[in-house]
Amino acid sequence: MDAAKPEFKAGYCAIVGVPNAGKSTLMNALLGTKLSIVSRKPQTTRKQVLGIFSSDSEQIIFLDTPGIMPRPTTLLHKAMLAEVSKSFADADVVLVLAEANQPFERALPKEWKDYLKVAGNKPIVLALSKTDLIKNKKDLLPLLQHYGEQPEFKEIVPLSSTKRYNLKELVTTLRKYLPGSQPFYDTDQLSDKNNRFFVGELIRETVFHKFRDEIPYSTEVEIREFKERTKGKWFVNAEIIVERDSQKSILIGKSGTALKTLGERARKEIERFLEQPVYLELHVRTKKDWRNSKPALKELGYNASS
Repeated sequence: MDAAKPEFKAGYCAIVGVPNAGKSTLMNALLGTKLSIVSRKPQTTRKQVLGIFSSDSEQIIFLDTPGIMPRPTTLLHKAMLAEVSKSFADADVVLVLAEANQPFERALPKEWKDYLKVAGNKPIVLALSKTDLIKNKKDLLPLLQHYGEQPEFKEIVPLSSTKRYNLKELVTTLRKYLPGSQPFYDTDQLSDKNNRFFVGELIRETVFHKFRDEIPYSTEVEIREFKERTKGKWFVNAEIIVERDSQKSILIGKSGTALKTLGERARKEIERFLEQPVYLELHVRTKKDWRNSKPALKELGYNASS
């Protein structure tokens, strides 16, 4: 006689942590595809990205959030932190990432506890990330003991996203805290965002990889045209927005060489994601101090009510 089929569960899991904790890398690894953009620079993720993990027994809707940062300096930062608070409020379970190779005060700073008030009594699981960077695994024991003494964590799962270590264990752990429910989304769907959104993110990711200093943080991407074609290349017209004319000059480069290189790199990433040949047209526009402008932020899709 066959064993009873386990109850199907479905719910939302907010992935939170400090900038560069590996939130986007973890979600991409769980889904087996690249949804959230990744960079070594902090604060790469700005808007909540929803990733849908489905199996025969559960559907976990992961909310990849911007990193929790102390002392926001711009209206954009405040809008990003509003995304974190919203994720805490929307989630059935909260997954906090703490890097195994960081001191406690950096991996899990005091600021994040402010968000516990938003989470209320929701279960919180700690994922000790990047354990592959710890050569002697015995060094993990004091970390596990320290975090285990924090009363807010229901469970602790050490893992490595790049090595895919303990990802199945993480899913099993999160499943415990999800309600019994039918799937919220089709089981072959990976996100609620459309291709237009992800193309803009891939262009922005390329800016993060190619440029240094303040330019990546002062840049936003707006897709002006996105045309899917049954024959020939798909067409994308995108506008890269910066805060100052000097930044615009750097992005374009002498005789347009920098923008051309940027476009070539971004096009390859877009074609890999869409699995379609693409003609990418890039322009650069200055929108003065857009990170501190409520109208500009709202126009670019941010919640700028703060």
